[in-house]
Amino acid sequence: MNLAITVLNITAPVFILAAVGFAWVKLGFEYRVEFVTRLAMTLSVPCLIFVALMKAQIEPSALAALSLASFAAYALVSIVFIITLKALKLELSTYLAPLIFGNTGNLGLPLALFAFGEEGLSYAVVIFAVMAILSFTIGVWIVSGGGSLLRVIKEPVVAATLLGAVFLMQGWRTPTFLTNALELIGQMAIPVMLITLGVAVARLETRDMARAVWLSVLKALVCALAAFGAARWFGLAPVPTAVLIVQISTPVAVTSYLLAEKYGKEAQPVAGLVVASTLLSVVALPLILAFVI
Repeated sequence: MNLAITVLNITAPVFILAAVGFAWVKLGFEYRVEFVTRLAMTLSVPCLIFVALMKAQIEPSALAALSLASFAAYALVSIVFIITLKALKLELSTYLAPLIFGNTGNLGLPLALFAFGEEGLSYAVVIFAVMAILSFTIGVWIVSGGGSLLRVIKEPVVAATLLGAVFLMQGWRTPTFLTNALELIGQMAIPVMLITLGVAVARLETRDMARAVWLSVLKALVCALAAFGAARWFGLAPVPTAVLIVQISTPVAVTSYLLAEKYGKEAQPVAGLVVASTLLSVVALPLILAFVI
């Protein structure tokens, strides 16, 4: 019973805030997703990541091991789904990127914070940065055929991660007034991202949900097992192992749908994956947390 209450306390705030965004749209209120997303990804999330890394108590060796384990987990997931999609004769450019990359920002970061505190958030931002690098290169290349290394370098979240890693390894700190300001800006990120997630899901139109449901179940299983295997292989400690499993297992991100729309791919199947995997995560993520806590 205590474990169930603990898991509920961790997951309930996440889904309540997403439900606020969902209800906001259904009530007919205005919500400009493009503006809010740009504000979050350009300003608040980079500040959150930078401060979390700067203040983190992570040994450089542990940071390297977690980064390598993250790359390995994504590689394993990619291999499994390439084989699966080819066997099912489904279009790789439509389905592969959504099945590989999860919602490590909107869901993963708050879950790591609520479940494992500031230490968990520090590990989570490292995994989020790995996902961002892979998503803006390999992910864009899969969807469009033209990933760009220059685009990755220009992304504020990547720049903030690299700068935060430098401060972490050197033991540097920004002046207190600046740290407080950056921390205040970063505090916007998690509630804004969660509400935006609910707004985006409320606005998606979906069809053929049967395929989306079983692919979402498969994604959750494959991602959790791949993350667990990578964590064991690189000898991660319990907390980074748990954070890696949670982050890799997050549902399909809304950005996958936006990329499909942008590059003229089949957007409706991706929308179905976003909705199905997000609804499934209401059950799947508490089960995963119960396992790793």
